[in-house]
Amino acid sequence: MEDLSRYYTLLRNPARRKIVEVLGTQEKIGFKELRQTLGLGVGTVYYHLDMLSDFIEQDKQRKYRLNNRGKALHRILREGQIPATLEIGEAFSHRLAKWLFLSPVFAKTIKPLRFLPISLATLLLGAFGSAYAKLEPTLFFYWRYPEYGFTGIMTLYVFNWIGLFLFAEILTYLLYRRSGNDLQLFTCLALASFPIAAFPYIYLFVSDLVAQYIQIALQIWSLLLLSAAFCFGKGIRLDKGIVLSLIAIYTNIALLFMQGRFT
Repeated sequence: MEDLSRYYTLLRNPARRKIVEVLGTQEKIGFKELRQTLGLGVGTVYYHLDMLSDFIEQDKQRKYRLNNRGKALHRILREGQIPATLEIGEAFSHRLAKWLFLSPVFAKTIKPLRFLPISLATLLLGAFGSAYAKLEPTLFFYWRYPEYGFTGIMTLYVFNWIGLFLFAEILTYLLYRRSGNDLQLFTCLALASFPIAAFPYIYLFVSDLVAQYIQIALQIWSLLLLSAAFCFGKGIRLDKGIVLSLIAIYTNIALLFMQGRFT
């Protein structure tokens, strides 16, 4: 089997190692039983299963089991033959990526009702900031000289992100057949809007040129957070989450072109 050090990020997560151990012991298990064993949310379990897709498979009854590679992985984990690279402290690059994607925060949305007030506060923060700075929001972009008043701008901001939530629900089902877990997805998407929500407050204190560069940086960060939101909210791998994020922003840009915003 290939050197396990290549799977550093995969194996250092205790939930994924637990899945391998459970499947290695019970041979096969249904999703509901696996979720109860792990004590994790639906989206989080799907996320870890997707990350382990090279090592697991489903039988005709849709129960999960280890494939040949997964059995070899379980045998190595059981025998304790784990490379030293898996036992050392977390590398700086991994810590940086973890906080860049806010993974520790999104992981706690397994109980979305606890984070829902924070998510709603994030949306209201962006809505109020947009209105106060007199910037018209169009999801990932802002425009000067808005056509709406204070209340109209706040309403538009909130409806932009509600629209993204509905768009994400449809897209994840069409592309990956993932449904349900709606509240966690909404909570994660609202949290992912934080960089965009913060921009109007920065805009008030910097020049237009500086604001343009800052907006680009915050847009990129929001896309990364949006990808993580898809991962935890719908239980898909990060690469698939990035695809969904790119579809979202390119759809946003296409609509703006149709409205004549870009010239």
